[in-house]
Amino acid sequence: MDRHAFLGVLAGGLVAALVATKLASIMRPSLHRAAQQPPPKTARIALVFANAKEATITGSNPIPYAKAFLDALRTLGWVDGQNITIVRRSVEGKPERLPMLIEELLQVTCDVVVLVGATEPGIRASGTVPTVLLGVDPTWLTRAGLVESIAHPGGTVTGLIYTVGPEVLTKRLQLLKETIPRAKRVAYLTERLPIPPEVDAAAGTFSLTLLPVEVAAPDRLEGAFASLSGKRVDAVMVGSGWFFQGNIPTFVSLAAKRKLPAMYRDRLFVEGGGLISYGPDWADLFRRAPIYVDKILRGAKPGDLPMEQPTKHELVINLKTAKALGLAIPKSLLLRADEVIQ
Repeated sequence: MDRHAFLGVLAGGLVAALVATKLASIMRPSLHRAAQQPPPKTARIALVFANAKEATITGSNPIPYAKAFLDALRTLGWVDGQNITIVRRSVEGKPERLPMLIEELLQVTCDVVVLVGATEPGIRASGTVPTVLLGVDPTWLTRAGLVESIAHPGGTVTGLIYTVGPEVLTKRLQLLKETIPRAKRVAYLTERLPIPPEVDAAAGTFSLTLLPVEVAAPDRLEGAFASLSGKRVDAVMVGSGWFFQGNIPTFVSLAAKRKLPAMYRDRLFVEGGGLISYGPDWADLFRRAPIYVDKILRGAKPGDLPMEQPTKHELVINLKTAKALGLAIPKSLLLRADEVIQ
């Protein structure tokens, strides 16, 4: 290699070395900053049930409602075990345990608390943590000062609400009368008396007389049903609330034992052997709740998210139970049912 060629190669090598050194000096701070950046945050969600058995909501094969919630979150881009951690717990029908459970969950930071059924002390226990309610009666939320209004909650609470108002109770009475046209006297099992006057009036339009029976403790259920035999009751309408939802098998078995047709608040009773139910499509509510969670995790304030009512109600009939009771369900009613359990 002649002298000029050698000098050219040497000069080229020096330039390449200088360029490489310069690039390294540029990249080094960026790489250092990247190494210092914390890993992407994993959000933590507490999903708390009021009445479900805890064993049925945990694990890889949870009950359909919990699964609907998880599937909807996944559709929105939140996957349990990847970018979110979901802790699933239940107070199993014991509302007095709710505040203590919430406080226990909050000992480890939660980004959102989802309450499937709630009490005022339970909601207050969540403090400043964004809280999404599911299926809670809104009538006491404003009275207790937990929200400013349904349209603009204004605080840390929002979600999907459900009022068992006169319209729903009237619809249940209508469906019960269609199911048992001969029915005249219906026992209305309730946690509190008296029956709202408008519901009593609605019963009259279907030629039904409502007989209120207060039941609020498991040890009083057997006696409550036994008392119906002397009241010439043709059917039963079971109320709504923590107590009823937490004692589904007992209500269903006592109604079957007394050969009494019963109208229930939702499909879980009918899937458990009850005759008929009319109420909100809870699976739909569980699919809608993650929309609130998603918005909150992306920066929305709960107080700016309007609370919503159910948009779908469903009629479910258990044909096997009807046959056991000797009832022939009208075909027109079966055709309108959202599901008929054979």
